[in-house]
Amino acid sequence: METRIDPMRNEVGAKWARHVISSNTAITDSALPQAVQELVRIRASQINGCGGCLDMRTKDAAAAGESQVRINLVGAWRETTVYTEAERAALELTEQGTRLADSAGVTDEAWADAAKHYDEDQLMALVALICTINAFNRLNVITRPPGGEYRPGQFG
Repeated sequence: METRIDPMRNEVGAKWARHVISSNTAITDSALPQAVQELVRIRASQINGCGGCLDMRTKDAAAAGESQVRINLVGAWRETTVYTEAERAALELTEQGTRLADSAGVTDEAWADAAKHYDEDQLMALVALICTINAFNRLNVITRPPGGEYRPGQFG
């Protein structure tokens, strides 16, 4: 696969990325648990088929202390015992929020389940996180930067 355009070497792409990355501070500074943030990023990137994001997110999760078992099983989270009920609720919301074209949107049941585990600020951080990772997935799927070369922390 050949990269179509490198957004970070393009003035418009780099400017856009800086804005989206800076907005991510609201998420990372929130009370939404770091483990949930990592799992959500991985799951959305799996659904969207974003190799570059999966490379980054799985390596960053491992560097942050996430276990290899939990990283490896995210794609089959329903059939495992390694995630908490709160993490499962976040993963369900992630799937529904990522697959909007495949359904009628996010169900009231998925929202209510997430709301049992997260307060309003955490829910907003979770929604913002789902939006942000989907934006980056789409950028990378369209422009096609290959995965495999990322080093944890290389982008700051």
